Amino acid sequence: MAEALFNIFVFPGFLFVAAFGLTAEYIDRKLYALMQNRIGPPWFQPLADFIKLSAKEDVVPQHADSLIFKLMPIIAITSILTSFFYIPMWGSNALFTFKGDLVVVMYLLTVPTLTYFLGGWYSRSVYSMIGAARCLTQLFAYEIPLFLSILAPAMLADTWSLSGISEYFSTHPWTILFNLPGFVIAIIALLGKLEKVPFDIPEAETEIVAGAFTEYSGRLLAMFRMAIDMELVVGASLLAAVFLPFGLHYGPAAGFALYLVKVLFIIGLISLARTIVARLRIDQMISFCWKVIAPLAFLQFLADLILKGVIK
Repeated sequence: MAEALFNIFVFPGFLFVAAFGLTAEYIDRKLYALMQNRIGPPWFQPLADFIKLSAKEDVVPQHADSLIFKLMPIIAITSILTSFFYIPMWGSNALFTFKGDLVVVMYLLTVPTLTYFLGGWYSRSVYSMIGAARCLTQLFAYEIPLFLSILAPAMLADTWSLSGISEYFSTHPWTILFNLPGFVIAIIALLGKLEKVPFDIPEAETEIVAGAFTEYSGRLLAMFRMAIDMELVVGASLLAAVFLPFGLHYGPAAGFALYLVKVLFIIGLISLARTIVARLRIDQMISFCWKVIAPLAFLQFLADLILKGVIK
């Protein structure tokens, strides 16, 4: 019982994911600044922002649905943290695993976007409702390419378990090369899920203030920002487990160190991608997802299907 509570709340649970999320935010912002020839924030800035927001009053708009408004940040953090328990870190086995955990993880990582939508929509603010509508519209654009890019390796490994996928590709490393296009597609789709440039359309500051989060303040806003940081870590961990399953049999210490390197590598790619591309309009984003990366993800799925037939 004590070990289970430690795993949930300390490591590899909430405290670890939250601390790693704040660190990931700093690294992302620092790299983003350096690539734009700026200094960037100090190392403690994400933590300072969290503490500052947590010390402020929670203001609920007069016409907002108070229950939904307050509940959505908690649900966002809970779903993200729960999904992390099924993702392998220092070995081929996650903390919890079963045959269909990939489907559960993909579902749980969809929930935060729905909480952003509901939180913004029930704020009853014009800016919040516009941002919420953009959140949901964007969800339908990137979710299919992301699902296809991750389901293709699962189909090749003949398992719906993330631990099984990692184990398969660690013992068949040459097949990873066939999934490089899927890795690129997953990075692009993850940018959309995290609402980072060029897909930061739902919270475009120059257009709709802060989008769905416009009416949020204090601890509630701090929790939403923490959820986004945690989602960055969990999303990068998911891609690392599926597309970069290296060093799973080196032992816990070396495997964990390699896990950190892989996640930070993916965060670096995200920072690079959002540095070199300008923000798109919502119609451009939807068109790009459905006309470019969705067909590419489907081709990746077909390539893995053919490869599976050849291997057998």
